[in-house]
Amino acid sequence: MSRRAADKIIAEKRILINGVNAEIGQDVTPQDEVTLDGKLITSAIEKVTVMLNKPVGYVCSRNGQGSKTIYDLLPKELHHLKPIGRLDKDSSGLLLLTNDGQLANQLTHPRYQKTKMYEVEIDRSLSDKHYNQIAGAGVNIEGNYLSRFQLQQLETRNQKLANPLVPSCYFLVTLTEGKNRQIRRTFAALGYKVTKLHRVKFGNFYLQDLEQSRWNKVIRL
Repeated sequence: MSRRAADKIIAEKRILINGVNAEIGQDVTPQDEVTLDGKLITSAIEKVTVMLNKPVGYVCSRNGQGSKTIYDLLPKELHHLKPIGRLDKDSSGLLLLTNDGQLANQLTHPRYQKTKMYEVEIDRSLSDKHYNQIAGAGVNIEGNYLSRFQLQQLETRNQKLANPLVPSCYFLVTLTEGKNRQIRRTFAALGYKVTKLHRVKFGNFYLQDLEQSRWNKVIRL
């Protein structure tokens, strides 16, 4: 349609951006969800999504400022893709990159409550008191924000853990929210240091047996 026609339907409040009435002249990014009369508007650009098993030491940006970046692991034809969420330089595991704004919004917007799972190792055994605090009442990490998440103990090389309250330093952590560096900051607030953080699940996507530093295109049916 013409720009004048587009301005008219915006004024009639028929266009929503992320569920809110659009304004004339408003900027829209590929991550925004735009609807006309309740129907999603999609672009004609081919949607591409890849899953990368990010190694430690790589940053999720185009300019590493001296550090290696995730784009060093991808061919040039995929450098236009943007990461969905991030993993910090010291973390590894499942990272999705896409040009599909709808998918990115579905995975990151709080209203969708997508599950993320991480294998986490800390520098010393977690006490039963702190185990219960993290999984129950929560840990204050932002003055007035209580961080809590599910903890499942994982087997170590020399020990099989049947009792969830037996002190351990290796866990499967499950989040349905996601503050910046939440897992690291939660353990740090209790005096622990995270020595390994490896994401294995994000929404309906699983890392499975994808080798480190390798990537695969994701086919969405």
